[in-house]
Amino acid sequence: MTSNPMTQSKIYEGAVLDGEPMTINGAVNKTIMLLLVTFAVGVFTWVQAFAGYMDKVIMLMWGGVIAGLILAIIMRFKPQNAKILSLAYAVCEGLAIGGLSAMYEMQLKGIVANAALITFITLFMMLILYKAGIIKATDTFKKVIFTATAAIMVFYLVSIVVSFFSPNFIAVWNTGWLGIVLSLVFCAVAALNFILDFDFIEQGAQNMAPKYFEWFGAFSLLVTIIWLYLELLRLLAQLSRNR
Repeated sequence: MTSNPMTQSKIYEGAVLDGEPMTINGAVNKTIMLLLVTFAVGVFTWVQAFAGYMDKVIMLMWGGVIAGLILAIIMRFKPQNAKILSLAYAVCEGLAIGGLSAMYEMQLKGIVANAALITFITLFMMLILYKAGIIKATDTFKKVIFTATAAIMVFYLVSIVVSFFSPNFIAVWNTGWLGIVLSLVFCAVAALNFILDFDFIEQGAQNMAPKYFEWFGAFSLLVTIIWLYLELLRLLAQLSRNR
């Protein structure tokens, strides 16, 4: 992909147009559809959490995370099945996001609404900057964001592995000013991934990619939106604790 592993330009190679080509409006509509599915499923786990079924919610969360990861990997190699896979992914992410959001909300009232609002404000701001040509998806820009994103993903993986042997490790970088600085950097990188998503969708429309790439582009945007939302939840929680 570009920086977002789901939007690598090479994925268009070998794609054969058989019918209508993808359009930007089509990708936008499908992004909205995926967001609605994620939200609807998220409401379910949210309600379960506030009803006190935390054991059930935790199982649904982990099931959603693992299944979502598997679906994302399959999607990368089977973009022609993007419609079914992206809808299934939205369901999985709804299970995970709904429960996690409820946990944050139980600790800090109003944090979920604030994180969601900032996420979509950032999305529209990045779209404006992209459309105005202020931020362009040049090859250098793509390489930098890809490298930064890959580094963050490696950091997360290493943190998870190390936490099994040293439970206090995550607490070290997830609290205090170090945690806040890291969260700000991660949020910035996540936000810049929107530029790559926009460019991927625009290039696909211009090159008359197959219709199913509308779902693939929408899926890619959903991945970035969820990532930024989660980073903002963590950042807002850290800021609240460090007041």
